[in-house]
Amino acid sequence: MTSRDLELERARLFHHLRQRVSDERVIEAMERVPRELFVPSYSRYMAYDDVPLPIGMGQTISQPYIVALMTEALELTGKERVLEIGTGSGYQAAILAEMAAWVVTVERHRSLLESAERLLRSLGYRNIEFHLAGDALGWPEGAPYDGIIVTAGAPKVPQELLDQLVEGGRLVIPVGSRFEQQLLKVTKHKGGLVHEYLGGCRFVPLIGGGAWEGEGD
Repeated sequence: MTSRDLELERARLFHHLRQRVSDERVIEAMERVPRELFVPSYSRYMAYDDVPLPIGMGQTISQPYIVALMTEALELTGKERVLEIGTGSGYQAAILAEMAAWVVTVERHRSLLESAERLLRSLGYRNIEFHLAGDALGWPEGAPYDGIIVTAGAPKVPQELLDQLVEGGRLVIPVGSRFEQQLLKVTKHKGGLVHEYLGGCRFVPLIGGGAWEGEGD
Protein backbone atom coordinates (compact mmCIF):
# COMPACT_ATOMS: atom_id res chain seq x y z
CA MET A 1 0.00 0.00 0.00
CA THR A 2 1.35 3.43 -0.94
CA SER A 3 1.42 6.38 1.45
CA ARG A 4 -1.31 8.00 -0.64
CA ASP A 5 -3.51 4.91 -0.28
CA LEU A 6 -2.91 4.98 3.48
CA GLU A 7 -3.92 8.66 3.61
CA LEU A 8 -7.13 7.92 1.72
CA GLU A 9 -7.98 5.08 4.11
CA ARG A 10 -7.18 7.35 7.05
CA ALA A 11 -9.46 10.11 5.75
CA ARG A 12 -12.24 7.59 5.15
CA LEU A 13 -11.97 6.23 8.71
CA PHE A 14 -12.17 9.64 10.36
CA HIS A 15 -15.08 10.68 8.18
CA HIS A 16 -16.84 7.50 9.34
CA LEU A 17 -16.00 8.15 13.02
CA ARG A 18 -17.34 11.68 12.83
CA GLN A 19 -20.76 10.24 11.94
CA ARG A 20 -20.76 8.18 15.17
CA VAL A 21 -18.81 10.15 17.77
CA SER A 22 -20.00 13.56 18.90
CA ASP A 23 -16.88 14.84 20.71
CA GLU A 24 -14.74 16.39 17.97
CA ARG A 25 -11.80 16.66 20.36
CA VAL A 26 -11.60 12.87 20.51
CA ILE A 27 -11.44 12.60 16.72
CA GLU A 28 -8.80 15.32 16.53
CA ALA A 29 -6.70 13.52 19.14
CA MET A 30 -6.96 10.28 17.17
CA GLU A 31 -5.95 12.12 13.99
CA ARG A 32 -2.71 13.17 15.70
CA VAL A 33 -1.76 9.56 16.50
CA PRO A 34 -0.39 7.49 13.56
CA ARG A 35 -2.21 4.17 14.07
CA GLU A 36 -0.09 2.48 11.40
CA LEU A 37 2.90 2.62 13.78
CA PHE A 38 1.03 0.64 16.44
CA VAL A 39 0.25 -2.44 14.34
CA PRO A 40 2.62 -5.14 13.02
CA SER A 41 4.17 -4.29 9.64
CA TYR A 42 2.32 -7.15 7.93
CA SER A 43 -1.08 -5.63 8.82
CA ARG A 44 -0.16 -1.98 8.29
CA TYR A 45 -2.34 -1.85 5.18
CA MET A 46 -5.32 -2.43 7.51
CA ALA A 47 -4.31 0.23 10.06
CA TYR A 48 -7.23 2.50 9.17
CA ASP A 49 -9.88 -0.17 8.78
CA ASP A 50 -12.45 0.08 11.57
CA VAL A 51 -11.52 -3.31 13.00
CA PRO A 52 -9.37 -4.69 15.85
CA LEU A 53 -6.04 -6.20 14.81
CA PRO A 54 -3.76 -8.75 16.52
CA ILE A 55 -0.53 -7.39 18.02
CA GLY A 56 0.96 -10.58 19.48
CA MET A 57 0.77 -12.34 22.88
CA GLY A 58 -2.90 -13.09 22.18
CA GLN A 59 -3.72 -9.37 22.44
CA THR A 60 -5.27 -6.88 20.01
CA ILE A 61 -5.31 -3.20 19.18
CA SER A 62 -8.94 -2.16 19.59
CA GLN A 63 -11.31 -1.15 16.81
CA PRO A 64 -10.97 2.63 16.25
CA TYR A 65 -14.67 3.25 16.90
CA ILE A 66 -14.44 1.49 20.28
CA VAL A 67 -11.31 3.51 21.13
CA ALA A 68 -13.20 6.70 20.29
CA LEU A 69 -16.29 5.63 22.24
CA MET A 70 -14.33 4.70 25.36
CA THR A 71 -12.24 7.87 25.24
CA GLU A 72 -15.32 10.04 24.77
CA ALA A 73 -16.98 8.40 27.79
CA LEU A 74 -14.15 9.60 30.06
CA GLU A 75 -15.21 13.22 29.37
CA LEU A 76 -11.63 14.49 29.51
CA THR A 77 -10.90 18.22 29.74
CA GLY A 78 -7.10 18.10 29.75
CA LYS A 79 -6.54 18.31 33.52
CA GLU A 80 -7.15 14.69 34.48
CA ARG A 81 -4.98 11.89 35.79
CA VAL A 82 -6.06 8.72 33.99
CA LEU A 83 -5.32 5.03 34.55
CA GLU A 84 -5.29 2.63 31.60
CA ILE A 85 -5.35 -1.10 32.27
CA GLY A 86 -3.96 -3.01 29.30
CA THR A 87 -1.28 -0.99 27.49
CA GLY A 88 -1.14 -3.38 24.54
CA SER A 89 0.32 -1.58 21.54
CA GLY A 90 0.22 1.80 23.31
CA TYR A 91 -2.31 3.29 20.88
CA GLN A 92 -5.01 4.03 23.45
CA ALA A 93 -2.40 5.45 25.84
CA ALA A 94 -1.24 7.87 23.14
CA ILE A 95 -4.78 9.15 22.60
CA LEU A 96 -5.30 9.53 26.34
CA ALA A 97 -2.01 11.42 26.57
CA GLU A 98 -3.28 13.82 23.89
CA MET A 99 -6.35 14.59 26.03
CA ALA A 100 -5.33 14.26 29.70
CA ALA A 101 -2.63 15.78 31.90
CA TRP A 102 -1.12 12.46 33.00
CA VAL A 103 -1.61 8.81 32.02
CA VAL A 104 -0.63 5.77 34.08
CA THR A 105 -0.71 2.63 31.95
CA VAL A 106 -0.37 -0.96 33.18
CA GLU A 107 0.34 -4.10 31.13
CA ARG A 108 0.92 -7.71 32.25
CA HIS A 109 3.01 -8.71 29.19
CA ARG A 110 6.49 -7.26 29.63
CA SER A 111 7.35 -7.44 25.91
CA LEU A 112 4.25 -5.43 24.94
CA LEU A 113 4.88 -2.89 27.69
CA GLU A 114 8.50 -2.34 26.66
CA SER A 115 7.61 -2.11 22.97
CA ALA A 116 4.84 0.40 23.66
CA GLU A 117 7.10 2.50 25.88
CA ARG A 118 9.84 2.64 23.23
CA LEU A 119 7.37 3.71 20.56
CA LEU A 120 5.57 6.30 22.68
CA ARG A 121 8.83 7.81 23.91
CA SER A 122 10.07 8.01 20.31
CA LEU A 123 6.87 9.88 19.39
CA GLY A 124 7.60 12.44 22.09
CA TYR A 125 5.08 11.51 24.78
CA ARG A 126 6.36 12.53 28.21
CA ASN A 127 3.11 12.44 30.20
CA ILE A 128 2.77 8.64 30.29
CA GLU A 129 3.95 6.45 33.18
CA PHE A 130 4.48 2.75 32.38
CA HIS A 131 4.12 -0.17 34.82
CA LEU A 132 4.25 -3.95 34.63
CA ALA A 133 1.07 -5.24 36.27
CA GLY A 134 1.48 -6.64 39.77
CA ASP A 135 -0.81 -8.72 41.96
CA ALA A 136 -3.29 -5.88 42.52
CA LEU A 137 -5.71 -4.86 39.78
CA GLY A 138 -4.93 -1.44 38.36
CA TRP A 139 -2.18 0.65 39.95
CA PRO A 140 -3.24 1.53 43.53
CA GLU A 141 0.11 3.23 44.24
CA GLY A 142 -0.85 6.05 41.88
CA ALA A 143 -4.47 6.43 42.98
CA PRO A 144 -6.78 8.23 42.99
CA TYR A 145 -7.58 8.75 39.30
CA ASP A 146 -10.10 11.01 37.60
CA GLY A 147 -10.74 8.32 34.99
CA ILE A 148 -9.97 4.64 34.49
CA ILE A 149 -10.18 2.85 31.15
CA VAL A 150 -9.95 -0.95 30.93
CA THR A 151 -9.10 -2.52 27.58
CA ALA A 152 -10.00 -6.09 28.58
CA GLY A 153 -13.27 -7.76 29.52
CA ALA A 154 -14.18 -8.37 33.18
CA PRO A 155 -16.88 -10.64 34.68
CA LYS A 156 -18.14 -7.71 36.82
CA VAL A 157 -17.19 -4.16 37.75
CA PRO A 158 -14.21 -4.67 40.10
CA GLN A 159 -14.48 -2.91 43.44
CA GLU A 160 -10.68 -2.67 43.38
CA LEU A 161 -10.94 -0.18 40.51
CA LEU A 162 -13.82 1.80 41.98
CA ASP A 163 -11.66 2.27 45.09
CA GLN A 164 -8.99 3.90 42.88
CA LEU A 165 -11.41 6.50 41.45
CA VAL A 166 -11.97 10.01 42.79
CA GLU A 167 -15.50 11.02 43.65
CA GLY A 168 -17.09 12.08 40.37
CA GLY A 169 -14.58 9.95 38.45
CA ARG A 170 -15.49 7.68 35.55
CA LEU A 171 -14.62 4.04 34.90
CA VAL A 172 -15.06 2.67 31.37
CA ILE A 173 -14.91 -1.13 31.24
CA PRO A 174 -16.21 -4.08 29.18
CA VAL A 175 -18.24 -6.42 31.42
CA GLY A 176 -19.60 -9.85 30.50
CA SER A 177 -18.22 -13.26 29.56
CA ARG A 178 -14.73 -14.10 28.35
CA PHE A 179 -15.95 -13.82 24.76
CA GLU A 180 -18.56 -11.05 24.67
CA GLN A 181 -19.22 -8.01 26.82
CA GLN A 182 -21.23 -4.83 27.27
CA LEU A 183 -19.25 -1.62 27.45
CA LEU A 184 -20.08 0.15 30.72
CA LYS A 185 -19.44 3.69 31.91
CA VAL A 186 -19.60 3.85 35.70
CA THR A 187 -19.59 7.24 37.42
CA LYS A 188 -18.74 7.30 41.12
CA HIS A 189 -20.86 9.59 43.30
CA LYS A 190 -21.24 10.01 47.06
CA GLY A 191 -24.70 8.51 46.87
CA GLY A 192 -23.59 5.50 44.82
CA LEU A 193 -22.74 4.51 41.27
CA VAL A 194 -24.37 5.54 38.01
CA HIS A 195 -24.15 2.91 35.25
CA GLU A 196 -24.51 3.72 31.56
CA TYR A 197 -24.46 1.02 28.88
CA LEU A 198 -22.58 2.02 25.73
CA GLY A 199 -23.18 -1.07 23.59
CA GLY A 200 -21.85 -4.52 22.86
CA CYS A 201 -18.14 -5.22 22.40
CA ARG A 202 -15.59 -8.01 22.41
CA PHE A 203 -12.30 -7.80 24.31
CA VAL A 204 -9.67 -10.26 25.49
CA PRO A 205 -10.24 -11.28 29.15
CA LEU A 206 -9.00 -9.15 32.04
CA ILE A 207 -6.77 -11.34 34.21
CA GLY A 208 -6.10 -10.74 37.91
CA GLY A 209 -7.68 -10.16 41.29
CA GLY A 210 -11.24 -8.88 40.91
CA ALA A 211 -11.37 -10.21 37.33
CA TRP A 212 -10.78 -13.57 35.63
CA GLU A 213 -8.39 -15.99 37.28
CA GLY A 214 -5.42 -17.86 35.84
CA GLU A 215 -6.97 -19.52 32.78
CA GLY A 216 -6.42 -17.34 29.74
CA ASP A 217 -2.95 -16.26 30.86
